[in-house]
Amino acid sequence: MYRILVPAVAALGLVAFGAQTRTPVDNSLTEPAAMEWLRSQEGQTAKLAYGVANSDHLALMLTCEPGQSSATVYGDLKPVGAGLVPTATSLTEIDPLSGEGAPDTHIALRDPALQDLARRGVLNVEGDSGRFRISASRSERQVVAGFFAYCSSARV
Repeated sequence: MYRILVPAVAALGLVAFGAQTRTPVDNSLTEPAAMEWLRSQEGQTAKLAYGVANSDHLALMLTCEPGQSSATVYGDLKPVGAGLVPTATSLTEIDPLSGEGAPDTHIALRDPALQDLARRGVLNVEGDSGRFRISASRSERQVVAGFFAYCSSARV
């Protein structure tokens, strides 16, 4: 009987000890990630987003295809003073950021708000929390320039 009882008690002790072992938490991983300008490609559609890399946390996204003169705008932030044009009065697309119906809103690629982003790396935006400015770093300005170059190209 002791042959079975002693190993069983030892195994239970090891399981209990293992359950109490804790891994230290790395608090640096809990800091909020910085938002940045990001560019991606999905088929013929180019996407320029302001958000957190490798996540669904995006505040603004512009999409276009080659040769188009306008971009579609998604997200909680909208360019200030921009000539945003809703193309329909009803909900026409699913907003990829919220997953809800959203009006199909376009902005001309030559709009002064987008030209400021392309030339100076600055975009004034507004949302529920008010108006503020999003700046692009030198490397992000290259990302932005690549987006506008792709959109205005006629390659298919």
